[in-house]
Amino acid sequence: METVIQPYGFTTQLDLPDVRFREVREKPFDIYGLYDAHAEGVFRRLPADVAEATSAGVKNLSVHTAGGRVRFCTDSQYIALHAIMPVMGHMDHFAYTGSTSFDVYVWEGSRYYFYAGYRPGIDPSVKKMEGVVRFPDRKLRQIMIHFPLYSSVEKFYIGLQEDAALDHGLRYRYDKPVVYYGSSITQGGCASRPGTSYQSIISIDYDCDFINLGFSGNAKAEPAIRDYMASLDMSVFVMDYDHNAPSVEHLKETHEPLYRAVRAAHPDLPIVMVTAPDTQQYVHGSGDYRNARRAVIYETYQKALAEGDRNVRFIDGESLFEGRYHDVCTVDGCHPNDAGFIRMADKIGHTVASLLK
Repeated sequence: METVIQPYGFTTQLDLPDVRFREVREKPFDIYGLYDAHAEGVFRRLPADVAEATSAGVKNLSVHTAGGRVRFCTDSQYIALHAIMPVMGHMDHFAYTGSTSFDVYVWEGSRYYFYAGYRPGIDPSVKKMEGVVRFPDRKLRQIMIHFPLYSSVEKFYIGLQEDAALDHGLRYRYDKPVVYYGSSITQGGCASRPGTSYQSIISIDYDCDFINLGFSGNAKAEPAIRDYMASLDMSVFVMDYDHNAPSVEHLKETHEPLYRAVRAAHPDLPIVMVTAPDTQQYVHGSGDYRNARRAVIYETYQKALAEGDRNVRFIDGESLFEGRYHDVCTVDGCHPNDAGFIRMADKIGHTVASLLK
């Protein structure tokens, strides 16, 4: 039986007689990783004008909610979810629980741990999702919910017991976000859950906020997004867009200018330069093309060092999946599965953690 939820006017099929829904844009929910998250309309990662000026692809992908999180504290024995989702990502190589769903983390001891996820349906024509996560007892818990990686969200309602306590969630130890710019891998393809993208793992390990500016197939360091990223107040900037530069020449034309734009705006900001990860080089070898791309990024790094910049780091993407079982780290030789993202989080996270202040 459907129930109309007031004052919002949506209907739910969840059988929760004592539920009270709230929109996550309301206080005391705290939203992280999204641009102007309390504005009406779809949640987005970029200002609309910047996205449009960058490219049609970035305009479309900017409303995918990769990296979005909501934190709060409650003693409700369940957390219900109802989301209106104009775009629900369904791909043949990507679990719906990663592209389309939300997952729930609970603070235990000294960090957040995964507790449960909401299972999305498999019908892409259904533009909403709802579900409930239950706890074995009723006590005060610190909650974090990740938004989907490859879907858009227009409304997001959280349902708690009507008499439940509700307050702000824990703040991050490092308030200034780490900003990641890059490809579909950066956006989170193909993590099994939003919480297993490499940025989410790093964020949980080191309690640092982050912004995910990964744009699947569309991270090309155009002037509009370059200048926007240079304007951000951040703790670390990670340049991870090698995969999306359409040619070695394009990488030469954009990589150093992106570094210089960010450095001009932030003289002391730590900047991390990463080359593309893959598993195929372990089977077929890197090849001249991969080596040429790596050389472009390494040259930017070497020039920065030669000019006295001691706040730059270089990570060779060929090291990210190396070692035993390197061949099980991706779903297709390119996009990481959770095994791949854990390895990326270990190596990139170690560098990021050394730079956080």
